[in-house]
Amino acid sequence: MKPIIQIHISLSFSALIWSTSNQFQECRLEGKVALITGGASGIGAATARLFLRHGAKVIVADIQDDLGNSLCNAVRSDVNPDISYIHCDVTSENDVQTAINEAVRLHGMLDILFSNAGIAGRVDSTIMTLDPADLKSVFEVNVYGSFYAAKHAATVMVPKNRGSIVFTASVTSVTQAGAPHVYTASKHAMVGLMKNLCVELGKHGIRVNCVSPYAVATPMMESSMGMDMEKAEELYADAGNLKGEVLTEEDVAEAVLYLASDDSRYVSGMNLVVDGGYSANNMVMM
Repeated sequence: MKPIIQIHISLSFSALIWSTSNQFQECRLEGKVALITGGASGIGAATARLFLRHGAKVIVADIQDDLGNSLCNAVRSDVNPDISYIHCDVTSENDVQTAINEAVRLHGMLDILFSNAGIAGRVDSTIMTLDPADLKSVFEVNVYGSFYAAKHAATVMVPKNRGSIVFTASVTSVTQAGAPHVYTASKHAMVGLMKNLCVELGKHGIRVNCVSPYAVATPMMESSMGMDMEKAEELYADAGNLKGEVLTEEDVAEAVLYLASDDSRYVSGMNLVVDGGYSANNMVMM
């Protein structure tokens, strides 16, 4: 009987270890403090919800005050009530600095920056009809906003010698002719910024990466394309490479979770393309 008892104890202990391990895996951001720009809707909101479920303390920074406050009220729970909202226009360096300072005031640190705020700009522009105002507005949000967020996040993270910065770029950063020139150029700029920051901040233990999704039917995309979510999803699915699946906000959020968590502790300088093979096939989405 002794061997049987030993086997039983061994199996029970293994089951306990497996169960405990899975519990830890379910809270991949336990105690981490995360700031999400553009977090009131779309990919940002999906990421805020996912981060919260994984134990993070989340600060949503956006200009959509009603949506931001509604999100916080909707997802607060007794298990993890640590989500708050702050108004933040990423084209204003002062707003960005204030948002990051608020994260530190509330929680004493900043572990994760998800720089997600972005706009598409005009979708009907050619190089000959380029409106300088469109160029300015897209770059102010997508590029300047990323610079400001990284600058002030680094100011907090460098003294701690740790941190994760993730930018939302786009599949257009690795493909050609699939989107307007201004939007595409802004996303290439963000990937370039990410790679440079990866080199500068690596010595401080700070990882910097991009997530580059294929088209997702977010409020921003619906607005820029002038169609409802169902039609947008149908269009993107038809143009996509991977059939039978539609990329969702939650899919992108899972990729961001990976880059933000210790699961990717030695991953930096990466442009994680979430496109179902679209860029490999290099089709043109019209």
